[in-house]
Amino acid sequence: MSELQLNIKYEEFASAAEMSPDDQKLVALALESQKGSYSPYSHFQVGAALKLADGTIVKGANQENAAYPSGLCAERTALFWAGANYPDVPLDTLAIAGSDHGVLCESPASPCGSCRQVMAEYQKKHGRPLKVILVGSKRIRKFHKVDDLLPFIFDSLHMD
Repeated sequence: MSELQLNIKYEEFASAAEMSPDDQKLVALALESQKGSYSPYSHFQVGAALKLADGTIVKGANQENAAYPSGLCAERTALFWAGANYPDVPLDTLAIAGSDHGVLCESPASPCGSCRQVMAEYQKKHGRPLKVILVGSKRIRKFHKVDDLLPFIFDSLHMD
């Protein structure tokens, strides 16, 4: 038996003002994207802004449905739209912001397992890290690769 340790590295900011101008812009777009949320059941609005390697920015918002689980998370609306419309352009950074009843959460909203797996698959597909920014009113966390959010991904690209 071996006992191993997993270390997760990320940056934490008190506000977007401490971040690079590119990251500030992405945070602002994630916050703005919450306006596109359709969340009449949970009242939890999530916005996502995805920057592609060529500088293109794609936005997404969570979409609920009375026939749960027919809705979709903000992260996946942005990721799938980018995948369908820019299939060969690598992803660079994904910013995510969540609000409860219109009030930005103090702690950053964290992606669900399905979203983490989709992020990991796209990261693997493009062969480069996808940075992830999680936005809260009291702190913002930046991860430099999806592996730090989901270290043991299901990797169907290398199954024999």
